[in-house]
Amino acid sequence: MGLLTLIVVLPLVGFVLNGLLGNRLGKGFVSAVGCGMPAIAFAVTIKCFLDLKGAGWAPIAETAYVWTMVGQDSFEVAFWFDRLTAVMALIVTGVGTLIHVYSTGYMHEDKSYARYFAYLNLFLFFMLQLVLGKSLLVLFVGWEGVGLASYLLIGFWFGDMEKAAAGKKAFIVNRIGDAGFLLGMFVIYSAVGTLDMPHINKAFTSGAAPAVSASLVGILLFIGATGKSAQIPLYVWLPDAMAGPTPVSALIHAATMVTAGVYLLVRTYTIWDLAVGVATVLGYIGILTAFFAATL
Repeated sequence: MGLLTLIVVLPLVGFVLNGLLGNRLGKGFVSAVGCGMPAIAFAVTIKCFLDLKGAGWAPIAETAYVWTMVGQDSFEVAFWFDRLTAVMALIVTGVGTLIHVYSTGYMHEDKSYARYFAYLNLFLFFMLQLVLGKSLLVLFVGWEGVGLASYLLIGFWFGDMEKAAAGKKAFIVNRIGDAGFLLGMFVIYSAVGTLDMPHINKAFTSGAAPAVSASLVGILLFIGATGKSAQIPLYVWLPDAMAGPTPVSALIHAATMVTAGVYLLVRTYTIWDLAVGVATVLGYIGILTAFFAATL
């Protein structure tokens, strides 16, 4: 197992261990596993960052396994580590570890302590898959996964119907944006013949992809980013999302998931050079959302 795969898998191990054994082995075990796995992932991320710097910032690629073959096309679970990935991965694992540590005190008296840390580790697993995914397909699996984990965490105290409804609202609104993202992937695959992000960016840079596809893809990806990053008009889930435990808000709504829309747009930056009109609309909606939020 390579280092990039290890970064992604470590929180998944924490989810499985705490989900299966946490209630039986007690809060000490839950805390050690729940905080330990993200901390180790952070240490491995630092090692990958140093390797990246030592290689002159040449991106590091790693294939975990081949997911499926469709005709001559191979769809792989592969990971990509460049300077953009490094920034996001260090934030997700570093800040995520601190939030896990803080949660040991905040949630200490909660009867569902093990379930909480299992969900928190699950969220980190999907978020790291989103950040490290080399292809839009792998990124999309992480994208949907953080939507699931946010539903579980926002509605963590599901015995309170108001809190359960808040989790459901976040889940449903994000599915609207995710439908746009999925359609954008279909258009990209039709135009370029791949979902591998380095190849997509190369195709749009070289002019191999038609401008009409860039505009259409830009609109569809923007719909996805609007939902995940709570921009107008798909911002309506965010005010209710504080129903979960406070550390959940720190992790999801400040440090990680709400930045996923920004990450997607930056990762597919070459599309926006061609989709100039769509990029302008994106800018205005961002300004309007910021002004609206600041004056509430």
